[in-house]
Amino acid sequence: MLSKKLYINIIIIVLLITASSVLLGYSLISQHSIRLTIICILLITILTVNLIIFLNRTNRNLRFFFDSVKNDDSNLSFSVDNKSGSLKELHQSMNNVNLQIQKLKMENRQQEQFFSRILGMLATGIITYDNKGFIHHANSAARRLLSVDTLTHLAQIERIDSKLYTAIKNLRPSERQLIAINTKQGEIQLLLKSTVSGTDKDELGILSIQDIKHELDEKEVDAWMKLIRVLMHEIMNSITPITSLSDSLIKIYYDGEKSISPEHLTGEKINTTLQGLTVIKQQGNGLMLFVESYRKLTRIPDPDKKLFKVDDLITHVRLLYNSMQKSTGIELSVDLKNPDLELYADKNMITQVLINLLKNALEANAGNANARISLVAGTDIFNHTEICVVDNGPGISKEIIDEIFIPFFSTKQNGSGIGLSISKQIMRVHGGNLKVSSIPGKETVFCLSF
Repeated sequence: MLSKKLYINIIIIVLLITASSVLLGYSLISQHSIRLTIICILLITILTVNLIIFLNRTNRNLRFFFDSVKNDDSNLSFSVDNKSGSLKELHQSMNNVNLQIQKLKMENRQQEQFFSRILGMLATGIITYDNKGFIHHANSAARRLLSVDTLTHLAQIERIDSKLYTAIKNLRPSERQLIAINTKQGEIQLLLKSTVSGTDKDELGILSIQDIKHELDEKEVDAWMKLIRVLMHEIMNSITPITSLSDSLIKIYYDGEKSISPEHLTGEKINTTLQGLTVIKQQGNGLMLFVESYRKLTRIPDPDKKLFKVDDLITHVRLLYNSMQKSTGIELSVDLKNPDLELYADKNMITQVLINLLKNALEANAGNANARISLVAGTDIFNHTEICVVDNGPGISKEIIDEIFIPFFSTKQNGSGIGLSISKQIMRVHGGNLKVSSIPGKETVFCLSF
C-alpha cells in the first residue's frame, strides 16, 4: 500500500510535468501567447521543485530510519501530523517498525536475563569467549571455582594456574579433559568440556568447568559404606554362631563358677565338644574363604595387553562354554559384526570376564525351556569396541540392578558375590567399563566396553 501510493504521487507529478512540457512546446511553436508560455514554465518549475523536495525528504527520512536501525537506535520517531497521505503512511510504517524493533529488543533482554539467571544457578561453571580470548560471560560457578571476582580475558586464568590456561587453549571442540589445580580451597579436580557457536567471523567458544572431586569423594564414601555394611553382615553371620557355640561348650565344663573335674567327663560331653569344635572349624574356614575372596578382589594384577582378533577370543570362549554344566541344553549363538575386529587387551582376563557372565546367564536361565544366550561383538556409536552377553532370562529388577556390582552382594543362595565385582575391576584396569541393562522377564545385556 505504501509503495503504491508513493508511485501514484510520483507518476501524477511526472505526468503533470510532461503535460506542461508538451503545452509549453506547443505554445512556443504556435507563438499564440507569451502568457501561456510563462505559465507553463512556472508550472514545470514548481512541479519539478516539489518533486525534488518530496524525494529528498523521503530519502532523508529513510536514511535516518536505516541509520537508526544500523546504530541500534529504535527510539527515533517520525511525525505523522500535518503530512500528506503518502508521507503520513511512510512515517507511520517506519514508526511501527521501530516499535516492533523495540519489542524484539525488550524480548531479547528478557531472554538474556532469563538465561543469565539459569547460568547463575548452575553448579557447573560456564565461560564464553571470542577468538581474541575476551570473555563475554562467566557465571558465578566459574568465578567461584577459579577463585576470582571478575573474568574479562582468558589471560587472567594463566595467573590462576598456567596448566589450566594451557589446557583451555589447547582444548578442541567437543573434547573433554580432566585437570587438577590448586586453589585457595585446596586441590580440586576440574572436568573441562568445550564447544563452539556462531560463524567463523564471530565464533564464540563455550567452556564448561565442573568440579568432580567433591562428587568423586561422595561416591567413594558411599561405595565404602556399602562395602562395610556387606562385610559386617558376612562377618557377623560367621562369628555369631561361633560365639554362641563357644559359650555353650564352655558351660559343659563348668559347674556354677568352678570347672568340673576330669572324672566327671562323660562320652556324651566329649562327643558334644567334638561336634561343636567341628562346627567352629567349618565356620572359621568359611570366614577364611570370605577373606580370601576379598583379597582376590583387591589384588587385580596389571593386564598383559596384546593385540588379538576378537574372532579368536570368541572361539576360545565358545569351547570353554561348551564344557560348562547345563550348557548342553542352551546353545550359545555368536554375532560378530566385523570378522576383522581386533582388541588390545589381556586375552586371559577378558576370557575370565566373559566366562563369568556366561556362567551367570546359564544359572539365570535354569529351568527356562526357551532359553537363549548370545555373544555379540562390534562397535558402539563412538566406534569403541564392545562385547555383549545377552540372555532372555528373568532379568534383574530395578531395585537391585545398582547393587549387583557391590562386592559380596549376591541374589544366589550359595553365591560369593565377587564375580561381577572382579569382572568390573578387570574392565577398569583395561580402561574400559562393564555395563548392564535389563528388561525383567525379557532380556538382560552385559556389555564389555573398551
